[in-house]
Amino acid sequence: MIDPIADLLTRIRNASRALLAEVQVPHSRMKESVVRLLKQEGYITDWAVEGAAAKRLKLKLKYQGRKGVIENLRRVSTPGSRRYVRATEMPRVLGGMGTVIVSTSRGVMTGAEARKQNLGGEVICYVW
Repeated sequence: MIDPIADLLTRIRNASRALLAEVQVPHSRMKESVVRLLKQEGYITDWAVEGAAAKRLKLKLKYQGRKGVIENLRRVSTPGSRRYVRATEMPRVLGGMGTVIVSTSRGVMTGAEARKQNLGGEVICYVW
């Protein structure tokens, strides 16, 4: 797998459109950080790490009626084309209605948190 974060986002997007209650993805610390932020921002209901040898992340998706809370996810920085921004250039998704997930020197955080701490970093994805 060349881009595990893109795989995570695609699995979440596909499961949400298929109205699945939960989705499982292979575990990594980066994916765990992204999923933690999705839970914190209210895009998913819950998540857990399962398995001893081959760890997996199990995500419980959140819905409003027959529509997923996550309307879309978009990978910004890819392995072939990294996108870095300063704190003053931090993008806003849908005028602040969406979330930007950024990898900074102090860990993975939302764009709003990075802006408050005056940190720039690599833009991982947009969620709305």
